[in-house]
Amino acid sequence: MSHGFGAALPVEDGKPRLPGNLHTNRRLSSWLAIHPDGRVTITPGKVELGQGILTTLGQIAAEELDVDFSRVTARPAATPDSPNEAVTSGSLSTQDSGSALRHVCAAARHIFLGVVAQRVGVPLEAIRIEDGRFFGPAGEIGSYWALADQALLECEAPSEVTIKTPGQRRIAGTSVPRVDLPDKVFGAARYVHDLRLPGMLHARVVRPQARGAMLTELREGPLPGDAKVVRDGSFLAVLAATEWDAEAAATRLAARATWAAEDTLPEQALLTDWLRDAATRGERSTVAARADPAPPVARTLRRSFHRPYLAHGSIAPSCAVARWEDGSIEVFTHSQGPYNLRADLAKALRRPQDSIIVRHREGAGCYGHNGADDVALDAVLAARAVPGVPVRLLWSRAEELGWSPVSPAMLVDIEADLDAAGNLAGWRSHIVSNGHSSRPGRGAEPTLLSAPFLAVPFAVPPSINPPMAAGGGAPRNGVPLYRIPAMEVATTRLLEMPIRTSALRGLGATLNVWSIESLMDEAAGLAGVDPIEYRRRHLDDPRAIAVLDRVAAMAGWADRSRREGFGMGIGLARYKNSGAWAAVVAEVEARERILCRRLWIAGDVGEVVNPDGVANQYEGGALHGVSIALLEQVRFDRRSVTSDNWESYPILRFSEVPQVQVALIDRPEQPFLGAGEASMAPTIAAIAGAITDALGIRPRALPFIPDNLAQAEA
Repeated sequence: MSHGFGAALPVEDGKPRLPGNLHTNRRLSSWLAIHPDGRVTITPGKVELGQGILTTLGQIAAEELDVDFSRVTARPAATPDSPNEAVTSGSLSTQDSGSALRHVCAAARHIFLGVVAQRVGVPLEAIRIEDGRFFGPAGEIGSYWALADQALLECEAPSEVTIKTPGQRRIAGTSVPRVDLPDKVFGAARYVHDLRLPGMLHARVVRPQARGAMLTELREGPLPGDAKVVRDGSFLAVLAATEWDAEAAATRLAARATWAAEDTLPEQALLTDWLRDAATRGERSTVAARADPAPPVARTLRRSFHRPYLAHGSIAPSCAVARWEDGSIEVFTHSQGPYNLRADLAKALRRPQDSIIVRHREGAGCYGHNGADDVALDAVLAARAVPGVPVRLLWSRAEELGWSPVSPAMLVDIEADLDAAGNLAGWRSHIVSNGHSSRPGRGAEPTLLSAPFLAVPFAVPPSINPPMAAGGGAPRNGVPLYRIPAMEVATTRLLEMPIRTSALRGLGATLNVWSIESLMDEAAGLAGVDPIEYRRRHLDDPRAIAVLDRVAAMAGWADRSRREGFGMGIGLARYKNSGAWAAVVAEVEARERILCRRLWIAGDVGEVVNPDGVANQYEGGALHGVSIALLEQVRFDRRSVTSDNWESYPILRFSEVPQVQVALIDRPEQPFLGAGEASMAPTIAAIAGAITDALGIRPRALPFIPDNLAQAEA
């Protein structure tokens, strides 16, 4: 998939359109294998990140094949054997990979049944399947397993298949336990961090003290154990037989290294000023515009909203294992996009892609583009120094928080026109931000962290935004969901990038949804209308109205009573304006700082394959939103990120987790929509509204900490 954004964008290739990512990966055998011993293997190109996708895809396959779920296993994605499904991101896995696998398995069922029907002379419609066994009117007539060696799947997918109707489904639509959790709960060696290969060495990277610094001197001296130095230009690492020696050697080496550095970062206290100044040299474009007849404008609200750089806060630091042998490279990685990573490894190493094999192994969760791809190049560079020997390279906590890509700082200016009745008549907004993607595989130059430090360095390309057809980046959810006659939404992509930025859950939606919902709350107050009723007044989308009404009923919105120091707020969005719907009511308590006490969430993802899994995704996204709203911001000085530990970059603690209630509106007749990112931005918006309800002030800057709230407007 050449665009590499993880979405099944239209491909004009003259071929009949196939669902999701099947269109560009058309061979059935690349997705599915049926074995003589009764096993079924699916091979999606999407990867398990802790979101439970392999369970969901297994349910879809088992359903369409009419086999027990326990028979289905998923093979981890790897190049070149898996379908190229680009990146596991954008809440697109069920939508694009699930729809592909449903089509594949329905086609396989039809092919196998057709062969059996022809052999035994039984009409196709007279055959039923029970856990992979085929029965005709007179009894059993065959099975998938009996035909497994017939190479029946070595063909392209047909353009038309008959999939099961909602009423025929028995596995899809039920809460199946996650297949990946037992190993994780009981501490089995499942993660890439746990991988141990014979003769494996351990490596650590020595980072400079400043962005863009170059290594000018490395003094000689002893190292512990058998540790050895690996250097390529300003890339500096150590190798040792044990982790302890590698850690100690890296510490000694850091003390012997001299770097040429200078101030390259803006003043953190003046970040909004820097954003406005950099925007004058940026790349401006129009996201949406319309000019329908509108009533006269009675009042215009002019508001600005800001969010800081945000880190991923992955609990486990990034890790990779690599082996360089006879000119071939093998990498074990928790990358979200094995094919995209392979493309950038090839660029950085100046080698052909077919000399590199990338194998996915699960990592301990990520929330977008963290250090998983970067550490893979680090491991390969270290392994190049010891041909034939596997090398495991683990980042430190300081590297993960200080050097992995961060989500961009953002600024949005909004003008909202109100008519005499207080309804929206016009909307103008301008979103300023760096791009939200520096994922590998999408440009001419590699975007991996160590590439600019090599002896023959690569430039650091400014991050880009996915096209709006893939959901956009900075302007994601920047176009209001509401009915507004006149509208102009613009964005400026900054071309200066002092801190490397890329994708974090929701991308620009975290700022855009909150700013839009804040204006809706304020306009509702001026009109003297309840905030939910005001939203309903401006909505044409019945599914948006449905989640809004459901969450209002769940939270008892109409009968809520005021309590001193407490407040309730509402947030609504359809993710990317094309994905899943989420409406969130938040209750906060204002003490020495803001605490979120309760969340009610109503969601609509179309067909629900695994209700418990979808609820988990809504809950997880919402709790991530709570953490961003109340705690998170990257801190930095003029040369480096300084929030490189949990004390300086706090995230939500278990003791601070609110009560969460989720209700799903199941629409089994509708297409799949992803749940992973739908609830985060509405949660932030709901918390902001709840703060206004509790304190009478309207936050304008994330996070909603005392210092920022002191600058909020009444």
